Amino acid sequence: MSTHKVQPPIVQRFGRKLRQIREDQDFSQEELADKAGLHRTYISMVERGERSVALASMEKLAKALGLQIQDLLP
Repeated sequence: MSTHKVQPPIVQRFGRKLRQIREDQDFSQEELADKAGLHRTYISMVERGERSVALASMEKLAKALGLQIQDLLP
């Protein structure tokens, strides 16, 4: 039995977009996590749509990827 709460579709779409951008820039989850100051498992959960991302974390991800926050929005 899964202990993960089902997230709204927007969370899943955000995760898919983040993964696509990360892969397009040839970052591993670990590399992105290190660059953004976040944990790799957090990146993994966000990309799988299992975890909603906080605004502060979204800003860290955008900066690590050389983007603006709005570029990450689905």
